[in-house]
Amino acid sequence: MAKPSLQIIPIGGFGEIGKNMTAFQYGDEAIIVDTGIMFPEGDMLGIDYIIPDFHYLMDNPGLKIKGIIITHGHEDHTGAIQHVMSNFHAPVYATPLTRGLLEVKLKQARLLDKVELVTFKAGDTLKLGVFSVETFHVCHSIPDGVGLGIKTPVGIVVHTGDFKFDHTPVDNWPPDFAKLAELSSRGVLALMSDSTNADRPGWTPSERVIDAAFDTVFRDAPGRIMIATFASLISRIQQVAEAAQRYGRKLGVAGHTMSENIKMAMNLGYLQLPPDLLISLDEVKKHNPKEVVIVMTGTQGEPSAALSRLAMGRHNQLSILPNDTIIMSSHPIPGNEELVHRIINRLFQRGANVIYDPIAAVHVSGHASQEEQKLMINLIRPKYFIPVHGELRHLKQHALLAEQVGIPKERIAVVENGTIISFDHKGDMTIGERLPGGYVFVDGSGVGNVGMAIMRDREILARDGVVVVNVSVDRHTQQVVGEPDILSRGFVSTRDANDLLDTAKQTVRKVVNQNVYANGRKHELVQEALNRLFYNETKRHPIIFAFINPV
Repeated sequence: MAKPSLQIIPIGGFGEIGKNMTAFQYGDEAIIVDTGIMFPEGDMLGIDYIIPDFHYLMDNPGLKIKGIIITHGHEDHTGAIQHVMSNFHAPVYATPLTRGLLEVKLKQARLLDKVELVTFKAGDTLKLGVFSVETFHVCHSIPDGVGLGIKTPVGIVVHTGDFKFDHTPVDNWPPDFAKLAELSSRGVLALMSDSTNADRPGWTPSERVIDAAFDTVFRDAPGRIMIATFASLISRIQQVAEAAQRYGRKLGVAGHTMSENIKMAMNLGYLQLPPDLLISLDEVKKHNPKEVVIVMTGTQGEPSAALSRLAMGRHNQLSILPNDTIIMSSHPIPGNEELVHRIINRLFQRGANVIYDPIAAVHVSGHASQEEQKLMINLIRPKYFIPVHGELRHLKQHALLAEQVGIPKERIAVVENGTIISFDHKGDMTIGERLPGGYVFVDGSGVGNVGMAIMRDREILARDGVVVVNVSVDRHTQQVVGEPDILSRGFVSTRDANDLLDTAKQTVRKVVNQNVYANGRKHELVQEALNRLFYNETKRHPIIFAFINPV
């Protein structure tokens, strides 16, 4: 009987930034690494976020998921946990801080009591069926991140998670270089390495450089300071708190998730905040503006986040005051630039002074740049190399870096989501066909019920508008009775387009009266005729609904 092969199944994060999720399968057993989300692009109207398409795993009922390992607490690695756990029954493994962040999400989704959460610490080994997973500490922009040495029946696969080589991290916990070297000494079949910054030369700066930038802002700001960052960026919140203490400011928190994460991190000891430092948003108003700093979410332009509501003047507790300074302590995720720039412009319009990178070093990336990526490859010296976590341009660039440090081109696998990579019992690699799949949109409470057809309709509605036609016809003669009623929204103004709409009414009357016997199709004929008319006159294609009402 032929021995099974190891299959690496990229579900998300291969060819895109976000929704990171990878499955490792051997025989009928599998483990999953990460369950992330991706923020919608500007043309994905009405979409809250996007989750990985894990139907391949769901469509294999005999597959035994032995465990789900979360490498760290950022949204692009944790955000889909409630959707995954609604479909799979398997223990979830996480370090203490990551577990705390998962608990906040699962509690909000009312799944906390239904999910088995298992805590481990960096350096622990997890036995999951045929897989033995050796965890090691990595530096990122959030504490408690880990990489994985996955021991399989065909060899060791090292998965870096998100990483950078920070020698002076905020939590004083540098990367575990010794473990990387030890894994390398045993021989590594494949290295799966973070590619996010593969197009950035040099080294990524340490998180410590932000302290100096914050110090300058806190010293010079004439009024309130508001700092927008990710709710899960616990180390950044610690840096804000330390700057607030140095300059005698109180710390307010805007946003439910941010508040819950701070409480959790304080309880676990990952945030060191004096009891008298935190104040409520109601108390903020009672303090001199120079005595206040507020942390909030919304650095990616999310419409419901605190910063976006503040920029639009819709926040129920805060508004922009003269001399307010707002710090954007993050980089726009690729695809979000337009939304973020719009928010920054709105904040300027309301009178705030907005500081963002590259104006000042108020954010540094948590991902390795080219020299660190080459160092990781040289430390591990894998037989095969698989770039992960990046758009296709990042994966391709990372592959070139691997070639530069001596990995043969034929041993590098640049793949996108759904393309299965197999390793047989001899350790030889095969790249398979790409599985069907795509984006799974989350729209309110709906998951996956908004497809590309609906997205196209929304795009047309936003671009060209909608026209609704109501026509009354005599139920005996089938001739039009009275005047057709045409309602336009987002297409043309009824006041400014009288001639066009009069022509449209004549067209409707003509089509209906000339197609007396076209029972059941009159509305389609009206829609087709109006579509031709409107395009000829305006070069636009509004969505048209025609209703024929017998009287």
